[in-house]
Amino acid sequence: MKLAVVGATGLVGSEILEVLEEHNFPFSELLLVASERSAGKKITYKGKEFTVIGLSQAVAEKPDIAIFSAGGGTSLEWAPKFAEVGTIVIDNSSAWRMDPSKKLVVPEINGKSLRIDDRIIANPNCSTIQMVLALAPLREKYGIKRIVVSTYQSVTGTGKAAVDQMMAERAGEKAEMVYPYKIDLNVLPHIDVFQDNGYTKEEMKMINETKKIFEDQSIEVTATTVRIPVMGGHSESINVEFKKDFDLTEVRELLSKTPGVIVQDDPSKNLYPMPMNAHKKDEVFVGRLRRDESQPNTLNMWVVADNLRKGAATNAVQIASYLMEHSLV
Repeated sequence: MKLAVVGATGLVGSEILEVLEEHNFPFSELLLVASERSAGKKITYKGKEFTVIGLSQAVAEKPDIAIFSAGGGTSLEWAPKFAEVGTIVIDNSSAWRMDPSKKLVVPEINGKSLRIDDRIIANPNCSTIQMVLALAPLREKYGIKRIVVSTYQSVTGTGKAAVDQMMAERAGEKAEMVYPYKIDLNVLPHIDVFQDNGYTKEEMKMINETKKIFEDQSIEVTATTVRIPVMGGHSESINVEFKKDFDLTEVRELLSKTPGVIVQDDPSKNLYPMPMNAHKKDEVFVGRLRRDESQPNTLNMWVVADNLRKGAATNAVQIASYLMEHSLV
């Protein structure tokens, strides 16, 4: 097993390396790959020093699996080149997610759809992953009619430069402006670029990806995505209208039995999910479960996950593990 991590010098790339180590992912050879300007840099992994190589050299090495986290433009150009030499690409960017010929995969939900001839596999948007994982067992039991989601997303979702901007502002220093406004002590209802319909690209990702993952175009989804000055993970307020009525006790039981989901829901003890507690965790945390009293068959829930983990690195590594476990490599 020859494994390549493309974008190894970035925030998600470094998180992928941590997850690979924690999960004891089996490989015989590891290639750390980045842009040509980063080639030659040294990265220490498991006590061993690796030299970062460029994309052309990585393609020539013909890895079995390449986990991409290097942006959409890089993926559009290079993923097909890796695929041509027999590599399976697991891509974290938005480049291939809505391509009808590519699978959009959360292993716990639709890993069974993967086939041996899938050469480019898309990792969903971080906000979408945590939402659909929390909703999947409830959809199976009650059916979903409509989802209204508002997100509270960590600056880590934008990358290291955004973290640097926030920390510089917090220290009272001049910062390189990644966002159009100050982020510390502020909230920006603006993630990615605005579309013609007034929604942002991030909001449309959640809408379209949810329907694709669930293979159900009839689900109505509307989203408002918001950047907040925190680290550790994304939070989501989800209002979901089911086709059938539900029992709250049964909802908690279903979620508690769902792999990758942890229920934290005890208001009497002030127990609810928070990004500071989700940081560096692979699971999706669910709480504030309560019936929407304004209309029937509708549930309110609060969902939190580390966007660099299950929202990116962990999900990608889990896809790679699924491929190996089911002899699809």
